Amino acid sequence: MIGFVFPCYGFGLPRSVMDFIEKSKLNAKYFFAIMTYGNIAASGLKHIEEVGSKAGIQFNYTNEILMIDNYLPLFDIEEQFRKERSKRIEEKLDQVVSDIRNGQAKLTRKGFVSDILSRPIKKLTAKFHYDEGDKWFIVQDNCNGCKVCEKVCPRDNVKVVRKAEFLHKCEGCFACIHHCPQNAIYLKLQRSKTRFMNRNLTLKEIIDANNQSNS
Repeated sequence: MIGFVFPCYGFGLPRSVMDFIEKSKLNAKYFFAIMTYGNIAASGLKHIEEVGSKAGIQFNYTNEILMIDNYLPLFDIEEQFRKERSKRIEEKLDQVVSDIRNGQAKLTRKGFVSDILSRPIKKLTAKFHYDEGDKWFIVQDNCNGCKVCEKVCPRDNVKVVRKAEFLHKCEGCFACIHHCPQNAIYLKLQRSKTRFMNRNLTLKEIIDANNQSNS
């Protein structure tokens, strides 16, 4: 059994997940994919089916979980925290875990219209983040060079000499912004000054995971 758990990026996959699948040669009797999202999922799961198919992966089970949306250009993080209870995250998570343990075969599909409408959003997201995303980042004078941003970046896109500098291969996850201890990095288009950090993960666990994946 092999599974992929990933966040929805513009109704599709993050580039790092696509790269991993395309380069991998995986064999299993049961493949599953779980996509987390904060507002609208559209046909993000259809995207991983398409990418997986080219790599010889046929998914047995796909599902999605509505969670807090920490996408700063569109959402107020304080408002997202207020909505957290109504999203019934733990209840949905229990259902998904049960389905996978029981080997359920079910693919989440949104239909032809959703598939078509998702494509231009995926392209727009790719251009905004991967080509130009970190051009919208501002590093303020209170940056103390602690290098947390460099360590939490999954794309090795941040280098700190005196202050954080960006290398223009951004994933658009905003981990550098959300985890900055000084709150010294902000986005020109952000809708919230509040930052989001997953309470189920420690900063050390995130950094260790990055070190593992980059080694």
